Amino acid sequence: MRRLPRLILVGVRTHVSYMSRSPIEITFAVLVPLVYATLAVYLFRAAGDPDRLLTASVGAGLMGIWGSVLFGSGGAVQNQRWLGTLETLVVAPTPLALVLLPITLATAVIGTYAMGATLLWGVLLFDVPLDFAHPALFLLAVPVCVLALGMTGLLLAATFVLLRNANALANPLDTPVWLLSGLLVPVTVLPAWTHPVSWALPTTWGARAVHAATSGGDVLTPLLAAAALGAGYALAAVLVLGRVERRARAAATLALT
Repeated sequence: MRRLPRLILVGVRTHVSYMSRSPIEITFAVLVPLVYATLAVYLFRAAGDPDRLLTASVGAGLMGIWGSVLFGSGGAVQNQRWLGTLETLVVAPTPLALVLLPITLATAVIGTYAMGATLLWGVLLFDVPLDFAHPALFLLAVPVCVLALGMTGLLLAATFVLLRNANALANPLDTPVWLLSGLLVPVTVLPAWTHPVSWALPTTWGARAVHAATSGGDVLTPLLAAAALGAGYALAAVLVLGRVERRARAAATLALT
């Protein structure tokens, strides 16, 4: 446990440096959030709701963070498999969950660019006023939401270890999760049968805290719910990774050959 902070810090720094040198990661981190922000602002304007343009920019930023976490964690595991180092990581003395945790946190750190970029994009191009209801709580809610997204990515990364083509699972999860989490549109506009699924996602509560800090409302309750569910997802990831590791060894699916 005494080595854990250093392990996470070194791992996050290493993977952030690695991803910042990847042309694909840079392209997605730079362009996709701006496309999300542009579409969101135009949609809210077309709906006759110009007062919520800041909410649209913030929601687009959250979508960019989620996309970075989802594809980044899947891509990182896939890269380790292509490089032939995934087997070494699995047999290393450090638990596999602690090896994957810095990867998912690094993807979330890269994704935080999306929030700043979409806000700046909205201010410069669409004159979106940065009129936050709770500025201090917004600065607190965003990191908690990022951690919640990272813990969701950690749980998904357990499945990515088992599958040889992790992107095949990541692609169909992008849009459903941000819709169910209310990153851009409220969960209340979705069908009633989807609400229990939304409530079980830490991303839902993290997004609710960020939006409440932006436009007004209770911030602390969803913030605590996001932190609690994120911790639960982290624990579930540790348990799932143990089973996935044993299954991958038995099925010999770690290597490509």
